[in-house]
Amino acid sequence: MADSAYTKNETVFDVRGALKEAIVRLRAAEVASHMLAAELLLMHSLGCDRTWLYTNPEARVDPGVVQSYFALVARRASGEPTQYLTGKQEFWGLEFEVTPAVLIPRPETEHVIEVALARLGPRGIQIDMATGAPSPELRIADVGTGSGCLAVAFAHELPHGKITATDISAAALEVARRNAVRHFVQDRIHFVHTDLLDALIDDPLDRSRPFDLIASNPPYVARTQAGTLAREVRDHEPHAALFGGPAGTEMYSRLIEQAGRLLRPGGILVLELGYNSAGEVLKMLEVEPHWTSVSITNDLAAIPRVIAAVRS
Repeated sequence: MADSAYTKNETVFDVRGALKEAIVRLRAAEVASHMLAAELLLMHSLGCDRTWLYTNPEARVDPGVVQSYFALVARRASGEPTQYLTGKQEFWGLEFEVTPAVLIPRPETEHVIEVALARLGPRGIQIDMATGAPSPELRIADVGTGSGCLAVAFAHELPHGKITATDISAAALEVARRNAVRHFVQDRIHFVHTDLLDALIDDPLDRSRPFDLIASNPPYVARTQAGTLAREVRDHEPHAALFGGPAGTEMYSRLIEQAGRLLRPGGILVLELGYNSAGEVLKMLEVEPHWTSVSITNDLAAIPRVIAAVRS
């Protein structure tokens, strides 16, 4: 990159010209947040940050970079999510690799971390503030880990935590493993290829050492609602991580039953909720006598987003 220029006949662009052209193309394709998508894809193509992008508007862009950039813009215009094109997404202040094998982490899922840490209270602090002694090890399960965003965030926030991360997708587990390595927490996360918690229920060793916390962002979209999803979600994100069954709440009953068997007394269950599922999931917890202190937390849009309960 050097100098300024924009000549259509020679397909020569400076930074400002390339960005403006991409915004026009994405707006014409009715892409949501088209300006942000244009910026992120250009930063990815140039290998720069936003500060450089806007402090060097007249820098000439190499024709090869221009070609690859507009190829990404075309893919975004056709519906591919920006995160899959750049291969990354931020979650809990950490950058995660994402591929079409995993669900793209959403900001709403950060409420799972917030609720879990609040429920853990003093148990979540590595050092006992009264005695100065190390706190007991926390055993945590992240069910349906996908990219590993919850497991890695828990490992980041809870240095005395040992996390078991499960997923039915072997490809998703590979992405999660790479994210654990990226954030230097691979030694504290054990990845298990299984459906929900099935393998742990069947393992006598794990059953003899119950969990302090089980958290999950399970598949919760009803199959009948597939047509209402944005094309980016419906056509590109993994259906196994999206759809929870005909009603969308089928996974919750299995999770609640399995968590009841694997949580220690006083252990905490924290689940992300799908849209309009709070009442049904609340009933599932209320019919089981061993769940207490049930609470529902709304997200910033005032939508019930997280349900939590304690194993009595």
